[in-house]
Amino acid sequence: MRDIFTDIFAEMPANAVQAARRSLGRQLPRRFYERSQIGEGPEGIFVQLDGKPVHTPAQRTLAAPVRALAEAIAAEWEAQREVIDPALMPLTRLANSIIDGVADAPARVIAHVAEYLGTDLVCYRAARPESLRARQERLWNPAIEWARAELDARFILSEGVTYVKQPEAAVANAAKAIPQDAPNDIWRLGALHSIATLTGSGLLALALLHRRLSVEEAWAAAHVDEDWQMEQWGSDEAALVRRAFRLKEMQAAASVLAQLTS
Repeated sequence: MRDIFTDIFAEMPANAVQAARRSLGRQLPRRFYERSQIGEGPEGIFVQLDGKPVHTPAQRTLAAPVRALAEAIAAEWEAQREVIDPALMPLTRLANSIIDGVADAPARVIAHVAEYLGTDLVCYRAARPESLRARQERLWNPAIEWARAELDARFILSEGVTYVKQPEAAVANAAKAIPQDAPNDIWRLGALHSIATLTGSGLLALALLHRRLSVEEAWAAAHVDEDWQMEQWGSDEAALVRRAFRLKEMQAAASVLAQLTS
């Protein structure tokens, strides 16, 4: 069973679009188990298939820090029907990345989230048209204002895409809000990193973590430009498929934060 898990998940690309394409282009393994469930042990609350623990690609136990998360991951396995499709299992993929990756190198992940703060999406505003600029202000300003008021992080706003170096104090103060201490923070850090990657914004990710934005608000803010373009010129089916896949990734990460943020 370990070899099957490794084959299914070990080579899953980090990029959600690549993952979706790969899933469509490969022969998926057939479901080989009767039922999924959870158990408890030293590793935490772990997922079982027919009473046998599931392992990550690095051969670690697929275990979550709280029961609700373990149950949600087990539900993904139960939802697989004739075949096992990793593209339909965003929580399992996120859990694998946290257990096998984030847990071993939290400092590197924290630094990567901080990099997003230095080039944050919400700091680069359109000069025109006015309708787009107004929408950016409406959806992006809450994160900017929250960072200023609650984190003492004063970010510089710019027009266009020309790089603007943010004040070191702004990035440093905002970075203090990145989880990095308690055991559950490894999971919150992994989820936060996923959201920052999906949105291109460390500030939106932090605002979601600290419950200053809902997942719907953060998602809408991350797609202001894309939504505006679709309203003007229409959309294509492939783009909508990619977007739906990424939304599932976002919702999975947000569910981790919701379960672990008091």
